Amino acid sequence: MKEEIRRLRAMINASGRIAFLGGAGVSTESGIPDFRSEDGHFAAIRAFGETPEVLLSHSFFMQHPENFFAYYRSSLLVTDVQPNRAHFALARLEQAGKLTAVITQNVDGLHQKAGSKNVLELHGSIYRNRCMQCGRAYGPETIAESTGVPRCACGGIIKPEVVLYEEGLDSEVLRQAVTHIMRADMLIVGGTSLAVYPAAGLIDYYRGKRLVLINKSETPYDYRADLVLHDSIGEVLHAALEAENGGGEA
Repeated sequence: MKEEIRRLRAMINASGRIAFLGGAGVSTESGIPDFRSEDGHFAAIRAFGETPEVLLSHSFFMQHPENFFAYYRSSLLVTDVQPNRAHFALARLEQAGKLTAVITQNVDGLHQKAGSKNVLELHGSIYRNRCMQCGRAYGPETIAESTGVPRCACGGIIKPEVVLYEEGLDSEVLRQAVTHIMRADMLIVGGTSLAVYPAAGLIDYYRGKRLVLINKSETPYDYRADLVLHDSIGEVLHAALEAENGGGEA
C-alpha cells in the first residue's frame, strides 16, 4: 500500500485541476450507513416490507407519505454527525487550489461541514426542504421535530429536496459535474460501487490519464483506472496528504 500512496501523492502533485466523484463510502467513516452492506440503508428499508426502489420512489412518497417519512426520519435524516478524514482531505485540496469540485451522491452535507465550497450534490440534500404547494423553504429540524407528514403553514406537504427514484437529477448540477470532469487533469472516484446511474456514468466523461479509484470493494471500472486502491478512502487520502506535508495532520 505504501507504493500506491506514493503514486497517488505524485499524481496529486502533478495535477492542477482535480475533480472528485464520491458516494456513500465517503461518509461511512462518519457513522452513516451505506446502502448496500448488510447493515446499510437497504437492510433498514426491507424492515419496512418494501424494496428500496419502491420506498424511495416518487410514487410511494405521493401515495404513502406517512410511511415514507417514518423511514426518512429514522434513517436518512441524520444531522448529528461530523466529517471524517476524507472530507477534510478534500477540503484541503480545494483550499490548496488543486481540487475544482466535489461531486457527491451523498445528501448529508458533510463535505460542506468540512469546509468544501464547490460541492455538487447530485442527489440533493437533507438540509433543503420545500413546501410542494407554496415553495416555502424549511430546514431539516422542521421535519425532524414534526410527526406524521410535515406540513407548511399553508397546508402543503414539506418535501425534502432529495432525489427519489422516478425523479430526474437537477440538470444544472449535472451540467456542472460533467464540465468539471471533462476539464479535469485528474479524477478521483471514491467510496462508490459505481453501480447507480446516471451518477456512475459520469466517469465516462473523463478523458485524462490520472483516473484513481478508491473503494473497499471492486467496481466495474477498476480495469480502466490508472490507480486502484481497495482501502478506506479516509485513510488513503489522509496518508497521501500527511506524507506530502512531512507527517502533519490531514
